[in-house]
Amino acid sequence: MTRVIHTGDTHVGYQQYHVPERRQDFLDAFRRVVRDAIEGDVAAVVHAGDLFHDRRPTLSDIMGTLSVLEELAEADVPFLAVVGNHEAKRDAQWLDLYESLGLATRLDAEPTVVGNTAFYGLDFVPRSQREDLEYDFAAHDADHAALVTHGLFQPFDYGDWDAAEILDESSVEFDAMLLGDNHDPGKQQIEGSWVTYCGSTERASASEREDRGYNIVTFDGETRITRRGIDTREFVFVDVELGPEEGVERVRSRVGEHDVEDAVVIVSIDGDGDPIAPASVEEYALDAGALVARVTDHRELAADERETSVSFADPDDAVAERVRELGLSGAARDIDETVRASKVADANVADTVENRVQELVEDDPDALTAVESTDDESIDDESTGDESTDGEPKAAEADGGQTTADGRPASDASAETTSADERDAEDQSSMGEFL
Repeated sequence: MTRVIHTGDTHVGYQQYHVPERRQDFLDAFRRVVRDAIEGDVAAVVHAGDLFHDRRPTLSDIMGTLSVLEELAEADVPFLAVVGNHEAKRDAQWLDLYESLGLATRLDAEPTVVGNTAFYGLDFVPRSQREDLEYDFAAHDADHAALVTHGLFQPFDYGDWDAAEILDESSVEFDAMLLGDNHDPGKQQIEGSWVTYCGSTERASASEREDRGYNIVTFDGETRITRRGIDTREFVFVDVELGPEEGVERVRSRVGEHDVEDAVVIVSIDGDGDPIAPASVEEYALDAGALVARVTDHRELAADERETSVSFADPDDAVAERVRELGLSGAARDIDETVRASKVADANVADTVENRVQELVEDDPDALTAVESTDDESIDDESTGDESTDGEPKAAEADGGQTTADGRPASDASAETTSADERDAEDQSSMGEFL
């Protein structure tokens, strides 16, 4: 029997709502999973990508993660992982750093056998590069096999990558696909194989209302998947339906019904009633001890009632939002992903796009024709921030995990003027200095 913890989307380094306490929360949640693994005497911790929120984590994020992995190593519990889209770099990955220190194993096409199970890995692959994949994995002689990978897979919501195709075309027969990227947990069976998401370990979005946790996967003749929750910072969701002539006092009263001490308070307003100044409700919650307060008024107010707000968003997220509104065809979105978010070197982008356009037009002259509507929820979830209206990633990565190719927050994006290649050179240099 082999029993492992399947976790992922820890997003260490994410300073959600620009609050330092939230940055610490993401590292603490990862530490709780590791300590559960040690106390539960599991055979391994299997991480399905997005260990970091950003491809350029700070030194404190790197060292904090190092300390957590050292705890795991001291307990002689292996850490097996793949690279997600948020943390992906063009060359050496941060996961390679931890592997060089003996604290992690980066899973790949060769089997890593733990107990009676062979584990394989497939890092996040941009959509434009998936058609060239061959799913050729080395043979094993273990009783079971599992593939760990990162992406938005069908048959789950927002899926743009067919899990059934991977299972059919793989040279190895897998008992399970252990997935990351979708922050909502879930499991389904495809022709006798389990396909499962573990969900995120912290709420990366206000849309992630369910408790956070991880999967426990047991390989013992058959494959069994159970779920266990973890304690995280309290999110208080206050949904207010205003009646006629009701206003800010009604909203404050509803907030006052909850214990908001040190919590993230998310207020959602619908219905009729008077216009609400969100700042007045947020101030009320903060005075009551909330760590963070965010108010969204979903009502369709008349133009003269609507308040103007200014949002300092990540420029890449703004571009992603505009791309979604353009109603581009699938082929056009594929090209957009190649230009903005794939691992193609900057110097090769022009040639790559030219060749790709030629292939698409040869296959279908209308491939680049705009689609008639823009309500496709999955429009490039793999290359952008897939942000919800509160400026945070949606649950189906949806944070889904996808921000820019480097996953940078707004402060980093506005401060950087160097090219992607220069940034990668800096990354490799800093990694070398660290070693």
